[in-house]
Formats: sequence, structure tokens, C-alpha cells
Amino acid sequence: MADPTLTGVNSLGIAKAPEDTRVVVAMSGGVDSSVVAAMLKDQGYDVVGITLQLYDHGIAVQKKGACCAGQDIHDARRVSEAIGIPHYVLDYETRFRDSVMEEFADSYIRGETPIPCVRCNQEVKFKDLLATARDLDADVLATGHYVQQKLFGDHAEMLRAVDKNRDQSYFLFATTQEQLDYLRFPLGGLEKDDVRILAEKYGLQVANKPDSQDICFVPNGNYASVIERLRPGASEAGEIVHLNGDVLGYHKGIIHYTIGQRKGLGIGGRDPLYVIRLDPEKNQVIVGPKEALGVTTLHLKEVNWLGQTEISSEGQEIEVKVRSTRPSVRATLYGSGAEGGARITLHHPEQGISPGQAAVFYDGDRVLGGGWIENKS
Repeated sequence: MADPTLTGVNSLGIAKAPEDTRVVVAMSGGVDSSVVAAMLKDQGYDVVGITLQLYDHGIAVQKKGACCAGQDIHDARRVSEAIGIPHYVLDYETRFRDSVMEEFADSYIRGETPIPCVRCNQEVKFKDLLATARDLDADVLATGHYVQQKLFGDHAEMLRAVDKNRDQSYFLFATTQEQLDYLRFPLGGLEKDDVRILAEKYGLQVANKPDSQDICFVPNGNYASVIERLRPGASEAGEIVHLNGDVLGYHKGIIHYTIGQRKGLGIGGRDPLYVIRLDPEKNQVIVGPKEALGVTTLHLKEVNWLGQTEISSEGQEIEVKVRSTRPSVRATLYGSGAEGGARITLHHPEQGISPGQAAVFYDGDRVLGGGWIENKS
């Protein structure tokens, strides 16, 4: 960003002095958002920290290192006190349960593989929290996400983070242009090791705190237990069926299986078989050989588009990520007549793709948006 003394624009792209610029920082209690708050405070901004209590700790199992656990709220409060900023905890439990947890359970019952962190950003953090920031007369809302942002006047673009191992653009694909223009991501140009060094520099007690690995309301990755708590009776046994129609065994509930799964099927003694698809209507797990996992066409819904022009119905070349842990691959994106819809043709088949996951579009490092995978072929 240009020198504010020469341009009249501060490091956050606002035409104000830092001390006259109010920044709400979404503080999870982890090292990343804590460094954002400390760094902006050090630069002279009027910083306000907000932490969201997202689930009932008496119902969901509290897990150390999960982004919304009680310890993390305590850590966010301690950091705020140490750096001298006001800090508020907002009770969003009902909103989080209705918008994220309930949808998570229903998605698995439909035979999908959901990504609740995206829904949380989409429905809670970048909607309700952003509205709260505006109510507090904040000029921007800052987070500890690892994505870059470039400002062109009043228009912002999202790019992958400098630290490609930490890049979180996949989880932010649903950020609208209006939201993106209001948000700031101060860590996007830093490596994670540099963030830890800054935490030490600012004397933050969370400097060596481990990063969150699990979904905050899913202790130890046992999502099936959470679904069964939210939807009693969801683990109904049914048939494991080969693509050729042969019944090979019985499963313990389709919520326990994911596309591409090989282990734990309980049908040993044959050539390797993988979960090809889940049929919730028939309550069947469909299995087959590895080559049957290949997918070349994806149909998307709820597409969020950040491109400068509309998606072409004749097709445009992009890169797409179909899983957060996979590299982006070449594809052609087609606009759809259906509102919020689109179609993607992958240049080479990809395996292990499931409805409920996201397909995120890129032009080099620039994020063009993305959509939810509705079906595939």
C-alpha cells in the first residue's frame, strides 16, 4: 500500500489517519487473529475485538484447539486486555446452530460431504458479524484468514495467500463483492512463521498455541456422533451394493461413509473397492473399482461470482479446486440458465468428488468465486 502521508490513504486503504479509522477484528483466540489485532493496534488504529460464541458448550464437546471452544474465548479476552483494546463476546449460538450445524447434519443425511467452515463464513461471520461491525461504525472488519486482497479504488479483489500451505481462499469463495470491499486480511502477505515471530514480538500469550485442526463443533473428527445427536436415528443400516447391482454386505448408516472411501467397508476378500456414491433414498452405499471414481463434469448451485464480466455460456478457461487439500486443475466454466447455477468440465478426470463440496474458481492467483457441487458425472 502506498505511503499514507503522500496519498492520504492509510495502510488499510481508508482515506483517514489510523487513529480515526475504527477496525473490528474477528478474534478466535488463536495466534493469527490475535496478531492481526496487535499489529493494527501497534499501527495506531482504533481496534475493537469481537469473539463469537458459536455453540453451547454444555451440548457440544469442548475441545482444546477448536476455534470456538471456551478456552479460545478466554484467550481472546486475555490478548485484548494485554494490548489494550475493548473486547466483546457475542452469543451467536442459535444462529450458528440453525445456519451451520443443522445444515451440516442434513447435508450428510442427503449423502453429501459438507464444508461447515464455508457456511459459517457465509452465513455468520461475513454476514451477521459484518453487520455488527457496521453498527459499531467500523470502517472495516479484519480477520486472520490467509488470503491476499488488492484494492482498486472502492473495488477489492481476492488472491491466494503468499504462504500457499496456509492459503484459505477455498473456504472464502462465497464472500460477496460487497463483503470483500469491507473486509481486510492483513496476514495474506505473510508466512506463518513470520506471524509466530510477530506474536512473540508483541508478547502475546498465544504465540505458541497450536493451530485448530478440527471443525469446531466436531470433537476428534467424529462427525457421525454429532449428526446422531442432532438427528436421532440417522445411522440406519442398509445395503452395500456393487455398481453391477450385487449386494456385497451391509453398512451401519450412510453418514459413516464418504465418496472415495476404501477402508472400513467390511467387504474384504475382493479386489479393492471404493465408495462411488451414496443413495439416501434407497439407503445404499454404492461401491466399485477405483476407475469408477473419475469425474469430468460438475453441476454447481449457489455460485458466487467475483469476475469482472458475467460467466460465459460458451465457456471460459479457469483453474478450479474441488477439494481444499488438492491443487487447482484446468477446467472450462460454463454459465447456466438457472439462477445461481453453472457447469464445469474438467480437462482431466478427478477422483473422490462429492456433492456438498465446493468448486472454487481461479485465474492464476486471483479468486473468481465458486459454487457448491450439486451433482457430477
